[in-house]
Amino acid sequence: MSGPNYTSRRSRLLRAIKTVGVDALLLSGESNVRYLTGFTGDSTWLYLSNAATVLISDSRYETQIGNECCGLDVDIRDARKPMSLAVADVVKKAKARQLGFEADHLTVAQHAALHDRIESAELVSTSGLTERLREVKDKWELVQIREAIYQAERGIGVVRSSLRPDQTERDIRFTLEAAMRSFGATGPGFEPIVGVGPTGALPHAHAGDRRVSESPILLIDWGAETHSGYRSDLTRVFVTGRITRQMRNVYDTVLKAQQKAIAAIKPGAKCKSVDAIARRVIANGGYEKYFGHGLGHGFGLDIHESVRMSPLSEQVLEPGMVITVEPGIYLPGRFGVRIEDDVLVTNAGHEVLTSVPREFDDAVVEFLA
Repeated sequence: MSGPNYTSRRSRLLRAIKTVGVDALLLSGESNVRYLTGFTGDSTWLYLSNAATVLISDSRYETQIGNECCGLDVDIRDARKPMSLAVADVVKKAKARQLGFEADHLTVAQHAALHDRIESAELVSTSGLTERLREVKDKWELVQIREAIYQAERGIGVVRSSLRPDQTERDIRFTLEAAMRSFGATGPGFEPIVGVGPTGALPHAHAGDRRVSESPILLIDWGAETHSGYRSDLTRVFVTGRITRQMRNVYDTVLKAQQKAIAAIKPGAKCKSVDAIARRVIANGGYEKYFGHGLGHGFGLDIHESVRMSPLSEQVLEPGMVITVEPGIYLPGRFGVRIEDDVLVTNAGHEVLTSVPREFDDAVVEFLA
């Protein structure tokens, strides 16, 4: 399959620019620049208008840009020229009058520097223009995401087969990261969350020194990043000791909430309505106050992208969106259960892209003697 059509992506963004009343857009978000040009470095901005498309970078990346972004105009500055002055020169040459900037990515200090340097154009705040384009994945992007899922799933298989009572959360994290790399990943899609017992009750915990033997519940939230920059995001819970009635009840409640929510995913469904389905199951189970975060999110070049599955989200699902579905119940000081899968919205409904078993019996780990 051929690679991304960056020209088409930029053309779509140019059409979107018109709707916000600017004649040019300055992009400073690294993932947005990558999405529109294929450039994989940092400290590089993109000026985009119907009259000109210019990557503004520095001498460190001159050769790399030539290799990755053949055909694009480039403005290369050296250490004596600040980014704000380089941008001002490009804007003046291109004769832009209304210059949009990415309010979600530009710092206050960067905005002030641009304001002081740019005299030929008015700076106009914009938000989410490129992120909205990125919500719907094309065929090439879906191939990359499937590859990231493959790498993550193979990695967790290594972790499960080598799990030992004396392993620490940190040991498991490092084993998982190495395993995903051995299956082709550049690294983890984000810092893996590995939580034994009480650590797992922290939704965004950092792996520490707690050992598997200290609790019968182990939560792992992980994903891989491919060489193309696309990511995956999964969570599973493993039962490594004596099973209590409460553990089983919490697990079954979370799984039921997830499966009912996934069943409701289809084009036209409101994100907050899907979230409400899962939240209702958890509330009916008596655990409403122990599920505080949204049901899921979009992902791709970033692990959190702009599709939001939450009680506040008015977004409507469209074919090509890829989202996580990850309800959880977190009992402070005891344990947490979260089950997370990656789901593609299709024309006919949805496709669950992840395949790691999720039934309770599948979560039970018996250590080898």
